[in-house]
Amino acid sequence: MTEQTSHTQSPPDDEIDLIALAKTVWDSRKFIIKTLVVFVFLGVAVALLTPKEFTASSTMVPQLSGSSNKLGGLSSLAAMAGFELNMNSAPTDLSPYVYPQIVQSVPFQLELMNTAFHFSDVDRPVTLYEYFMEYYKPGFFGTIQKYTIGLPGVIIKAIKGTPQDTSLSLATEGAIRLTVDQDKIRQIIEANVTLETNDKEGYVTLKSTFGEAPLAAEIAQKAQELLQQYITEFKIEKAAAQLDFIQQRYEEKKAEFEKAQAALASFRDRNKNVTSALARTQEERLQSDYTLAFNVYSELAQQLEQAQIKVKEDTPVFSIIKPVVVPMEDNNSGFMTLIIWTFLGGVIAIGWIFGKQFMATVKEKWNQETPPSR
Repeated sequence: MTEQTSHTQSPPDDEIDLIALAKTVWDSRKFIIKTLVVFVFLGVAVALLTPKEFTASSTMVPQLSGSSNKLGGLSSLAAMAGFELNMNSAPTDLSPYVYPQIVQSVPFQLELMNTAFHFSDVDRPVTLYEYFMEYYKPGFFGTIQKYTIGLPGVIIKAIKGTPQDTSLSLATEGAIRLTVDQDKIRQIIEANVTLETNDKEGYVTLKSTFGEAPLAAEIAQKAQELLQQYITEFKIEKAAAQLDFIQQRYEEKKAEFEKAQAALASFRDRNKNVTSALARTQEERLQSDYTLAFNVYSELAQQLEQAQIKVKEDTPVFSIIKPVVVPMEDNNSGFMTLIIWTFLGGVIAIGWIFGKQFMATVKEKWNQETPPSR
C-alpha cells in the first residue's frame, strides 16, 4: 500500500519541472548577463548606425459620380438656353483599386524621378535621379550590404563592365526604354512611395518614406498632385478629346459664318437701289449661304457648350481629409531597437542554455541505450 502511494505521488518523467528550469537559469546567470551586455552594445550600435527614416502621408477620399442628378442645375440652365444635356448616360469612374497601379506605373515614377526637390546636403533643388547618382552616400549598413550580400553583383558588374547609358526614349514599338541607373532609382521610388486603399471606409492613403522629414513631405505632396493629375486625365480623356474636336469645328464654322455674313452685307451695300432679278437672285443665294452657315455655327456653339460642361462633370473631385504634414518621429526608433536587441539576447542566451542541457540529456540516454559491443 505504501509502495502504491509513493508511486502515485512521484512525478512522471515527461513532466516539466519549473523549479529545475529556474535553477538552471539561475546557475547560468553570469552567462546570461554577459550575453545581454553584448547584445545591448550591439543594439546601441545598430540604433546609432541605422539611417533615419521618416514617413509623410496624405489621406484622400475620391468623390465618385453618383446619380444622373449631379448636374441637375446645369441641365436646367442649358434647357433655358435652348438645348438639352444628356444626363441619363451612366458615369464612368476610375476605380480606386486602380490608384496603386498608377503610383507604381513607370511614367508616374519617371515624372517623380525628374522633379526637383530640396535636400539638406545640397545647396540647390535637384531631381531624385541627380541626387542618387551624384550626391547620395550610402550609410554604414548600406556599405556593408554592398560588399557582403551584394558582393557577387559588384564582381559581376566589374567583369561585364558598365553598360551603355542611354537616355529615356521610346522604342520603335512604343515601349518605354529605361537605363540601368534609371531603373535603380525607379525601384527606390517604388519601394518608398506607396498607396493603400481602405475598402470599408472608402479612402486612400499615400505614403512617402525617405531619410529626411521635409523631403518625405515634399515628395508626398508632389506624388499627391501627380496622382490627382493622372486620374483627372484618365477620367476626362474621352470628353476632352470630344471637346477638342468640337472646338476645332466650331472655329472653322465660325470663320465661314463671318465670311458669309460679310459677303451678304457687302452685296447689300453695293446694291441698295438695284431691283433687277439677277441682283435679287444673287442676294437670295448669299442669304441662303448665310442662313446655312449660321445654323451650323449655332449648332456647334451648343455642342461646344455641352462638351465643356461634360468635361467639368467628368473632372473628379478629391477631398483631402488628412493633408501632408512634415513628420516628427523617426521610423527607426533607437529605444525600440535597443529593446528588440536586448530581448533577442535574452532569448538566445536562455535557448543556448536549455539547448545545451537537452543535447547532454540526449547524449546520456543514447549512451545508456547503446548495446555493449561483443
